[in-house]
Amino acid sequence: MTRTAALLGASLLALAPFAAAPAMAQTSATIEVPPLQFTHRELGNGLDVYAMPDPTAGTVTVQVWYDVGGKDDPQGRSGFAHLFEHILSRKTVNLPYGQISTLVENAGGTRNASTGQDMTNYYETVPPQYLETMLWTHAERMARPVVDQAVFDAERSIVKEELRQRVYAPPYGRFQRFVMGDNSFDESIYRRSVIGSIEELDSARIEDARAFHEAYYRPATATLIVSGNFDPAQLDRWVDQYFAGIRNPERPVPVLERPVETPRTQPRLVEAYAPNVPLPAIGAIYPGVPANHADSAALDVLEAIMSGGDSSRLHQALVYRTELASSADFGLNSMEEDGVIGVTAVVARGKAIPDVEAALNAELERVRAEPVTAAELAEAKTELVSSALRQRETASGRAFILGQSLVNENDPRAADARLAAIQNVTAADVQRVARTYLNEQARVSLRYQDESQRPAGTPEDSYRNPAPMPVFVTVPPAILPPNELLPEGQRMAPPAPGAVRAMATPNVVERRLPNGLRVLAAKSTDLPIMNAQLVIAGGAAADPQDRAGLATMTANLVTQGAGGRTAPQIASTLEALGANIGGGAGADATTLFVSAPTASADAVGAVVADVVMRPDFAEAEVARSKTQAVNALTVNLRQPGPLAGVVLNRLAYGGAAYGRPASGTPTSLGALTREDVVGFHARTWRPDNATLIVTGGLSPEEAFAFAEKTFGGWTAPAGAAPVIAARDGQVLAPRVVVVDLPGAGQAAVAAAVRAPKRSDDSWYPLSVVNSIIGGGQNGHLFQEVRAKRGLSYGAYSNLGSRVDGALLTASTQTKNESAAEVVGLVLAEFDRLRSEPVSEQTVVDRETFITGNFSRSVETTGGLGGFLSDAVTYGLPLSEIDAYSTKINATTPATVREAAQVVSSEDAYVVVVGQASMFIDALRAAHPDVVVIPASELDLDSPTLGL
Repeated sequence: MTRTAALLGASLLALAPFAAAPAMAQTSATIEVPPLQFTHRELGNGLDVYAMPDPTAGTVTVQVWYDVGGKDDPQGRSGFAHLFEHILSRKTVNLPYGQISTLVENAGGTRNASTGQDMTNYYETVPPQYLETMLWTHAERMARPVVDQAVFDAERSIVKEELRQRVYAPPYGRFQRFVMGDNSFDESIYRRSVIGSIEELDSARIEDARAFHEAYYRPATATLIVSGNFDPAQLDRWVDQYFAGIRNPERPVPVLERPVETPRTQPRLVEAYAPNVPLPAIGAIYPGVPANHADSAALDVLEAIMSGGDSSRLHQALVYRTELASSADFGLNSMEEDGVIGVTAVVARGKAIPDVEAALNAELERVRAEPVTAAELAEAKTELVSSALRQRETASGRAFILGQSLVNENDPRAADARLAAIQNVTAADVQRVARTYLNEQARVSLRYQDESQRPAGTPEDSYRNPAPMPVFVTVPPAILPPNELLPEGQRMAPPAPGAVRAMATPNVVERRLPNGLRVLAAKSTDLPIMNAQLVIAGGAAADPQDRAGLATMTANLVTQGAGGRTAPQIASTLEALGANIGGGAGADATTLFVSAPTASADAVGAVVADVVMRPDFAEAEVARSKTQAVNALTVNLRQPGPLAGVVLNRLAYGGAAYGRPASGTPTSLGALTREDVVGFHARTWRPDNATLIVTGGLSPEEAFAFAEKTFGGWTAPAGAAPVIAARDGQVLAPRVVVVDLPGAGQAAVAAAVRAPKRSDDSWYPLSVVNSIIGGGQNGHLFQEVRAKRGLSYGAYSNLGSRVDGALLTASTQTKNESAAEVVGLVLAEFDRLRSEPVSEQTVVDRETFITGNFSRSVETTGGLGGFLSDAVTYGLPLSEIDAYSTKINATTPATVREAAQVVSSEDAYVVVVGQASMFIDALRAAHPDVVVIPASELDLDSPTLGL
């Protein structure tokens, strides 16, 4: 996985203890962000070790950060640091290919790795008893990795699929990674994309990988961070045991004389074109600053003012008031040695590029010409403080903050210092940095349009920076002998887990207000943050047949004017309080979500009360929201994965309530009226049809007081709430459908079978079946599609949750040429468990994987709220929070075999979205009845899709 900061919407939210400034006194004087607590020591071999103990945590996070990233990619080998990130995760002298992931998932943990321009990190979060095991795996990777031809070839294929999925398949992937990346710098070492190019990946050799490892991977370039529930003294002993003896290579790390970026002195325009771009994008790039620059804090505030939330300047000017753009962003990408500022907008349907550019330029000139207001300054600071608070809730979050501080600024206290600096930023500072860095003479303007708009004779690489590409480092050949996997009988076994540290699940308390509103409260953290979710029964299943998207539209519109406040006033008021708000509709429930510092609870509650009980639903807001929703759909339905999901749902459910797209269609959204929205709100948004869930730092009594103060005046209308029957409809015949999407950079493959409702007892063993088929990196799909064949970046399955019949769905993306092969692999896994015996150990391992994910989820404020929201939606008792793991762990090989009988390729609905000409012959050979339909001819409003 790459961690290249995408400039389209990128932001740098620095974190530190908060000291209230006078301008903040009324909104955030009581918001306190605790500083990072850690100890540090350095081993004799140069390995830095940071310990962040938290005895209240239910997990422990182990992270190793290496001082090597995309900037260190050798000459002619862009993407190599990222490729090696994949390689180092796979195999060691004592661990066969993929065994690291197996160890982590069988412990009930999760793992990943990422690469940025300045770093590569590897990290796991596991139950505390597996800390020693994880430390040992990191020592294995540091001292004894196996870099052989098989690993090299497999991971290179996987990285190429990742590049296709992240860059070629999304409409704006090339814009973010290539167009903006290549033009952000001229001579800088940061000019190349971290993910690289297929051409340079194909040219790499196994010798390059071994040389890269020998040059950069060593204790002296690494930092170990351990955060969570552990004994610090025991950690020290294990670190000494496993890491102290690892030696550094004798050769020094290669040093490249860094080219100095010459200041740009004249603007230029870049016009780029790519396939499958539904709406044009525009942008502007300006030189930025390194992360440790004295102006970074002021730039953070500028970024928040320009694009932080719905009240931000760019959103208001381009998206809300003029409706010229469907989105607009101002992003900082500050790295260790340099930085860049990117300003972007996606042009709304029917709007002209010059008009959007003019509006964007006007806002950039305004922030240069006039000081920002005191209210804007205070709101931006509060947003940054609140974001800091949320990111520090978990041990894992704190570890990442520390690691990023070390990478970007070589200072473990950098995050703590940044928020303190932010509090001292003045309006004059914001104007000064706007004038300094938003320099029109140094600007690169961008236009990005569909391939159909390319003028004749314009080369494919017309976006390329005219400045010559700098010369990058040359890595000397490896001189150490390569490692090999030891024979099975000679391998060192991983350390066994330690004693289990029992962690209690949060206590959930329930009350019901006199108006019928059910209230659930659970204190889940000592941090001063709170989450409140209002769950309203019904959701998208309550949409009328010809009004798909009505529930979602209603949830969006309640915040767009209520109780005497306009939409901008609601956004500004909540953001000034450090709150986030949002709404949406799932298949079975509508949810309104708000997160805020506990100090702002009462003030936030007053706004939320108006939003829920007194929304305006003004005609202008209805029209605006419809336009924005159609713009979003225009983009979403040109992406293979999302489009496959919508089509698959229709194939499985047809004209039943679950078959209608929750986000609507351009046709159904166009038909919505204010009267539809008002009527839907009156029928379903009522206290006796809703549950309020409060988690976070409030005690149950404080949460109930919040509920009473906020919603005590909400009255239920006469009559009963609507009842929705037969949401899933009749079981329809299976089909194989191809949606031809010209220009798609990858093909999406999705398959599904009907499954039981969430409240059915058979859901639990089927959940284990699902985990065996496609849960995590040990699932059959991941192993067959990615690990063994390198055909995808990832392949997974999911068991849905529904009030009525659900779906078990498998999904992946692959290059168009291999789509038919992947369909065959997916369907083979649907049949495998019907006949192949499953061992007791496999069942236990998958149970542990599922329950581990559950435990990590409910450890967080948001995760606990989400679980309770699901319990409410699907009619589960509150005891489910304690019973869930027990029910999963009751599964046996026999019940797995029984549950697997509902998963059959003969009953599967299959959808492939991509360039049909590249795979249809092979697919038709296996599935003669396959139906092909151009994406432009799909009728998403029809139960038959127009097939």
